[in-house]
Amino acid sequence: MTAVLIACAHGTRFEEGRVVVRELLEVLRSTAPAGVEVLEAYVDVHGPYVTDVVAAARERTDDIVIVPLLLSTGYHTEVDLVEAAGGLPVAPALGPHPVLAEILADRVRAAGAAPDDTVVLAAAGSTRPGAVVDVERMAELMADAGVTGPVVTAYAAASDPRIPDAVATARADGRRTVAASYVLAPGHFSRVIEKADADLTTAPIGADPRLATVVWERWAAARRARTSPEVAEPVEAAGGASTPGSAEVAEPVEAPGHPSVPDPSTGSGSSVAEVVEPVEAAGHPSVPDPSTGSGSSVAEVAELVEAAGHPATPDPPTGSGSSVAEVAELVEAPGHRATPDPPTGSVTSSRGVLAAVRALASRARRRA
Repeated sequence: MTAVLIACAHGTRFEEGRVVVRELLEVLRSTAPAGVEVLEAYVDVHGPYVTDVVAAARERTDDIVIVPLLLSTGYHTEVDLVEAAGGLPVAPALGPHPVLAEILADRVRAAGAAPDDTVVLAAAGSTRPGAVVDVERMAELMADAGVTGPVVTAYAAASDPRIPDAVATARADGRRTVAASYVLAPGHFSRVIEKADADLTTAPIGADPRLATVVWERWAAARRARTSPEVAEPVEAAGGASTPGSAEVAEPVEAPGHPSVPDPSTGSGSSVAEVVEPVEAAGHPSVPDPSTGSGSSVAEVAELVEAAGHPATPDPPTGSGSSVAEVAELVEAPGHRATPDPPTGSVTSSRGVLAAVRALASRARRRA
């Protein structure tokens, strides 16, 4: 029986970016283990879309692993791909990884960086806290890979500091700056990085043959975890196979086919009380947590949901509203599209997520 690796990139409207992804797919096919087929898929912008690729592959085999061709944790890895997988294993993002750090270090040297230049690790950015952690870890790995100057992290969108600000700060300290493009292929974010006015800017990571090592490592680990009792046991609620870190995403699944939203503060799947109670309907208070008798902080979810132009509800303990980017992206109020995910520029339809939230709220009410 053929095994399938679905290599899922983000998608881009820039043809030069599509060319790079296709080149990387050819690298993967040339290095694939015997009996493993590599399929092309995209999570947004253009097809073949991952949901369609998964459906077609399932007609032939159950030995399927989705590997994101994405550099950091984000909304796509935590929600979109998990949902598209429908219980199939989804590997973690490619980064952080020492091989990526080696590639970035080589790009910095090739750009002509001096040993004491400040390297700005320029990432796309994300509203998901795990993405910032991943990028900061990559900065540490770049130092391990031989970058001798200071390495600071900066983002094109969603997170701070922004890339031009990091460049300006380094210059104020009297240092020359090198923007290390922590993006896979040419596209929107590579252009944002180029416009940040660093003294030097590296090329995107591209279809570097070394990436195949990372992709196949991710594939093998996720595939093993599917049948590994010590990893799979905690992830039974979804009825799907475990993947590395999948306890953070899939454990609290309540509605059929819909994984829970990870708790940004812990990286773990939130309980129904944490995620569902605050999101009954616009203007309604949260449902009390059956386990504690208290309603969850509205800041955890409800503030993040702007329905039909209504601002987020302030968090009662703090009096301040949270950023809508973490959850409002998921919610399409009638006639309104979901908010784009800043790190990807994508707009993810959330009809399924909203339906799941409503179902969870109903269950929480019954338990209360």
